[in-house]
Amino acid sequence: MPNHESNATSSRLAGFYSQDIDARVLQVARWAALSDAEVAVLRGAEGLDTGRADQMIENVVGTYCLPLAIAVNFVVNGRDVLVPMCIEEPSVIAGASLAAKLARAGGGFQADTSAPEMIGQLQVLDVPDLDAACSAILAAQEELLALANETDPILVRLGGGARDLEVRILEQTPAGPMLVVHLILDCRDAMGANAVNTACEALAPRVEAITGGRVALRILSNLADRRLAQARCTVPVEKLAFRGYSGERVARGIVEAWAFAAADPYRAATHNKGIMNGVDAVVMATGNDWRAVEAGAHAYAAHSGTYTSLSTWGRDERGNLVGELEMPLALGIVGGATRVHPTAQVALKILGVQTARQLAEIVAAVGLAQNLAALRALATEGIQRGHMRLHARQVAIAAGAAGDEISQIAERMNDEGIVRSDRAQSILAEMREPIPEPQVIANYE
Repeated sequence: MPNHESNATSSRLAGFYSQDIDARVLQVARWAALSDAEVAVLRGAEGLDTGRADQMIENVVGTYCLPLAIAVNFVVNGRDVLVPMCIEEPSVIAGASLAAKLARAGGGFQADTSAPEMIGQLQVLDVPDLDAACSAILAAQEELLALANETDPILVRLGGGARDLEVRILEQTPAGPMLVVHLILDCRDAMGANAVNTACEALAPRVEAITGGRVALRILSNLADRRLAQARCTVPVEKLAFRGYSGERVARGIVEAWAFAAADPYRAATHNKGIMNGVDAVVMATGNDWRAVEAGAHAYAAHSGTYTSLSTWGRDERGNLVGELEMPLALGIVGGATRVHPTAQVALKILGVQTARQLAEIVAAVGLAQNLAALRALATEGIQRGHMRLHARQVAIAAGAAGDEISQIAERMNDEGIVRSDRAQSILAEMREPIPEPQVIANYE
């Protein structure tokens, strides 16, 4: 097993959480060889301004900031990785970093992806003969694929482009019978929405001529089940022991917690939300479409006909904990906000990825890590203990605390075990209560 601790660029940054922001920024800057301008982006001195924002979307009136943090300890496919994550929720970064440390003891995360193929859909209505139309589309496959490739010769030159056609018949819908044509397009390092939609629109007139029907919708599907990412990890059972919990007990509890999600959609929804805490945070940090990823993930969780867990957990022959995650991940490192938003560009540089598939592999590993952290907490001391300790600072800020007051109020609420806004306000009022002046009694003698 490789010794990742000895790497000059190890992601095992002990005590990273306890450093001040300046020290963290400098450490990350050295890791990723960031320029002064890129460091300024991390510090908030540069980055997305209203001028650039106004060019990205319509009706801009300002910008909206979220915290950008670094998850440490990750090893993905033998490479140490620092992971930028953009999220407002406390405990996510800490949980992912802790789980990555546990997985590191078993060699880190192994991840892979399928080809970056997206699905475009053409909805064909008013078809006089569905079966005949289906056969005619398949017979014209080479012609239609060539037509799709004409819409993006650069993508074809890079090794991507149209790969296949599929035809489905929907016999009964609220709008009557319809034919659905799937265009399979390899998007290379782009997320692919624009390429797919453009190709589908180019195909529509020819599909109408072939089928005798009317093409309505021409749009990609966010159920990107041909663009899957998988991540796996093994955690030595003895590494799971903590605070009086044996490794055996923790491993058993994690498997039992996963079994609940595998069997019950009510639990699976929250279970998968925990996975997406990690996934979405990296997707957002890199300027990718987290809504598309969310839609695809939850649709894929139900592809068997029942909504269930995206992950699986079990034990190997040595009793070690083994986890796996599989989900669609349509991500890009070219085009869109990934190349427009300055912070997204810096995040990609910190990750050190060269392809969209590498990015998807890291994102899948982070999702599995976040799942491990949540299940470990749920199966032992409960999710609230660690979460509320980190949440206490937000409660203090919301109560009006500033500066040193924030940490003092958070520490006091944590010591008391009462993390609530009313208690924070009470402590703050007590701290700010003026100290009475000592009374001076005149001596007339």
